[in-house]
Amino acid sequence: MEAPSSILLLGLCLLFASSAMTSTLAEPKAHHHEFVVQATPVKRLCKTHNSITVNGQFPGPTLEVNNGDTLVVKVTNKGRYNVTIHWHGIRQMRTGWADGPEFVTQCPIRPGGSYTYRFTVQGQEGTLWWHAHSSWLRATVYGAIIIHPKQGDSYPFPKPNRQETLLLGEWWDANPIDVVRQATRTGAAPNVSNAYTINGQPGGLYNCSSKGTVIVPIDSGETNLLRVVNAALNQPLFFSVANHKLTVVGADASYTKPFTTKVLMLGPGQTTDVLISGDQQPTRYYMAAHAYFSAQNAPFDNTTTTAILEYKSVRCNNTTSCKKSKPIMPQLPAFNDTNTAEVFTRSFRSPRKVEVPTEIDENLFFTIGLGLNKCPKHFRSRRCQGPNGTRFAASMNNVSFVLPNNMSILQAYQQNIPGVYTSDFPANPPKKFDYTGNVSRSLWQPSFGTKGYKLKYGSRVQVVLQDTNIVTPENHPIHLHGYDFYILAQGFGNFNAKTDTKKFNLVDPPLRNTVSVPANGWAVIRFVADNPGAWLLHCHLDVHINWGLGMFFLVDNGVGELQTIEPPPADLPRC
Repeated sequence: MEAPSSILLLGLCLLFASSAMTSTLAEPKAHHHEFVVQATPVKRLCKTHNSITVNGQFPGPTLEVNNGDTLVVKVTNKGRYNVTIHWHGIRQMRTGWADGPEFVTQCPIRPGGSYTYRFTVQGQEGTLWWHAHSSWLRATVYGAIIIHPKQGDSYPFPKPNRQETLLLGEWWDANPIDVVRQATRTGAAPNVSNAYTINGQPGGLYNCSSKGTVIVPIDSGETNLLRVVNAALNQPLFFSVANHKLTVVGADASYTKPFTTKVLMLGPGQTTDVLISGDQQPTRYYMAAHAYFSAQNAPFDNTTTTAILEYKSVRCNNTTSCKKSKPIMPQLPAFNDTNTAEVFTRSFRSPRKVEVPTEIDENLFFTIGLGLNKCPKHFRSRRCQGPNGTRFAASMNNVSFVLPNNMSILQAYQQNIPGVYTSDFPANPPKKFDYTGNVSRSLWQPSFGTKGYKLKYGSRVQVVLQDTNIVTPENHPIHLHGYDFYILAQGFGNFNAKTDTKKFNLVDPPLRNTVSVPANGWAVIRFVADNPGAWLLHCHLDVHINWGLGMFFLVDNGVGELQTIEPPPADLPRC
């Protein structure tokens, strides 16, 4: 009788050991990284520039975590410019001090200084990214964040054979900081970029660029996951792979109802996860991206960046015969193909029914667009080189956002320090007008201020984002820090509450952190204000945020520790 009981005891021991091992595997982890911001020689388009990078890499390091893990990233600034790092799309629940926008949630890390960002990834899976949030440093200071499912969980689609991250970027054959500083001095639009890039490489259609072209391997019969990020500074981009269809399965670290397309359109800041199958003739195919440009009568970079999708059976290690084999080129949409852009954008759905706030506590209406600032009397003409001797501006609800320069908004908010900001941002446009019609010139001049809008913890918020025809209509990628939101509807013309409300998707709207507001159109978003702090809402075209296209929400603490922002870290940079 002893043998069966000993076997039973052994079995129980093995069961408990297995359970303990599984439990250990499923425990969230803390990932520690060091980012050194420094000048690094980078050669592109035949010329070497001393570019600002992280750890000497361009693009910067990819961070990989599982849902539930914590990231601890010490950033040391060995460059010559102030810097902060923003973890784009991370919810930052109660950790607003780690969000990163300069003078909003922190003062910048000065040259020679350091700051450690600590935050936990909660309830997000897919692709996000990080980037500098000071001046135009994010032109070269950026990288991917890959969030895998929790240990033991799986994707809601068949596991891909391999995964590739494609960071779409923008390159100036100059110092980007000099470009924006010149524009700030003159009041004119900044010079457009000279190239687009994929993982930092322009590709073979540019001078001196064939050698570094990114090769993405695939094998016949494989289904692979491509994580596509638009890290460009100022340009929405079309992306396509010759002869291959793309199945969209995620965006902005949220899963989507799968749909198939031949072309992607990503505004700066947006990410899209797609499956691609090796179901074509084994050869080489271009993956290409170029501008989607919706503004009128303005210059833009009309070049095309490429990488190569290469079937493994034809890999040829730069032999002469291989070099002569030119990859097949995809047919990208016309630069101004708004119809293709909108069809793609409106195809997104959540995988299943979601809980959309139906009762609204804060019903907000924000106009977004450009403006022209009359030349100040004490300025010489060379400082007013915008249209007709003006200076370019941009605004929300006719308020052009001005950053503080001696304290962060979050510090002033938490410590009740006056004089840094005001909380009187208008809930509606100060004056109603035909937003997408022929706008009177008297409405082209915005006011200036550091104005925020206060929200009680738990408020159910709806924001109508309305593009205007001031100076020119344009597709604006609007990004909200600290939150994801549901996109209920998008349309053209002026938003009409009586008729357009009927178009709202309250069943399975997509969950995003950046919404592409159509040129001469509108978008409606909803979210619950469940994350206390100071949260920037702004256009992710950096030229527009420089001109003032932004505002911020001030979300009160709720009740108890779990509804209260954490205390500021001891090493928070001082101004």
